[in-house]
Amino acid sequence: MTQSNEIIRVSNWINGQVSHSQTGAWLDKFNPHNGKLLCQVTDSSESVTQCAISAAAEAFIAWSELTPVRRGQILSDIVAAMKRRADDLVDCIALETGKPPQDARGEVNAAILQGEYFAGEGMRLYGRSLTSSTPGKYSHTVRQPRGIAGLIVPANTPIANIAWKTFPALVCGNTVVLKAAEDSPHIALLFAQLVKEAGLPDGVFNVIQGRGQIAGAALVTDERVGIISFTGSTSVGKWIAETAGKRLARVSLELGGKNPFVVCDDADIDQAVHWASLSAFSNAGQRCAAGSRLIVFEAVYETFRDKLVAKAKSLKLGVSADCDLGPVINNRQQKAILAAIETAVSEGGRILCGGTAPSDTELAQGYYIQPTIIEGLATSAELSCKEVFGPVVTLYVVNNISEALQLANATEYGLTAAIHTRSVDRAMWFAQRVKAGVANVNIGTFGSEPHMPFGGFGASGNGTREPGVEALDVYSELKSISFLVRENQL
Repeated sequence: MTQSNEIIRVSNWINGQVSHSQTGAWLDKFNPHNGKLLCQVTDSSESVTQCAISAAAEAFIAWSELTPVRRGQILSDIVAAMKRRADDLVDCIALETGKPPQDARGEVNAAILQGEYFAGEGMRLYGRSLTSSTPGKYSHTVRQPRGIAGLIVPANTPIANIAWKTFPALVCGNTVVLKAAEDSPHIALLFAQLVKEAGLPDGVFNVIQGRGQIAGAALVTDERVGIISFTGSTSVGKWIAETAGKRLARVSLELGGKNPFVVCDDADIDQAVHWASLSAFSNAGQRCAAGSRLIVFEAVYETFRDKLVAKAKSLKLGVSADCDLGPVINNRQQKAILAAIETAVSEGGRILCGGTAPSDTELAQGYYIQPTIIEGLATSAELSCKEVFGPVVTLYVVNNISEALQLANATEYGLTAAIHTRSVDRAMWFAQRVKAGVANVNIGTFGSEPHMPFGGFGASGNGTREPGVEALDVYSELKSISFLVRENQL
């Protein structure tokens, strides 16, 4: 990071050092809390991405030939450095994304836990022993690295997303080129500097800043990149799958969601309201796992609705420790959310609370959206079908569990789902049948942990799962090795 005329400038990190883009162009990054210019980000060209890939390629042989145990030990050193500099990471995330400090710290702690888990995988990285029909033949499998991993991350939970992909990629022996999110560039550079301090060899981890259409696309199209792992929109994910698929690169996609949250007539209503509010509004609704469709049994609909509206109205917006949610990430996203709300009203939706940006002086210049609850929309309405990625939730009435399941599955997405009920039978029946990669009972629609696979069906992903041990299947190749014992050689 350098300064020019007091403007902070955030650059790339290639082969263990800061590297500026050859174009000399910079992108403006604004503070989401107040709309002021926060920093400028180097606008990397295709050739800069290629330089980062070359650095990763040069570092690959030495890194991949380290034992998995040794790679895990280096990851442990990175985790220790993250713990020492946790406050720096928290401050950076809070400033760049507009999260209240407790949310930023929770994210850093989750990233550290992710690192601890995959550092331990260095002592496992299991293969299997296999039997054979041929006498004297012995077979087993081993995991070997794919090569260069191109990691493309969003800005909603930046350090968690970086850790989610980087740690399993590294422990499997790959080198990394990370395409940082345009709206959270500094945390990626800070992490790169941190891993160097912890002893990661130069070239093993590289960061490219800039626009996805240029710098990110160059990562996807380069023949040297063996893995593309992307978290973001479904439309971009489809392009990546098509483009990288043509060259038979491995692709892992974690995409959008329009996640159902079902409230049955036997639910603990206060607990359901608590978890519905967290699912819909925490992180300003900027979660792929956000509970954006609340499906409520008619018998408890009014009670649940009124309590949820009261809860939403009690939430405080801002970036201080006493706040519940901050702004959305940029002005473009704020405008898109407000436009989606206007469309919902034109399609018959009734706004029960929120629906606008706050008008008070302190927040008016930031990218805030009041927690918004809408009822009365048809299931075919645009807001019922498309992810909005903001603090906006829609309510629907059903009569029974069969109708709830039918509505829950009436979407192109299939990422997460939740149901609130006191009936174990009803909960298991729903969890087995809902079209979602994650199904939760009596909690929220989010809550992945490092050892748990996360991913979805349909427009929510391509079937891969990260993190958990399943992430090793994304970042490694399985090789089957067999040998024959010849008795006449004994």
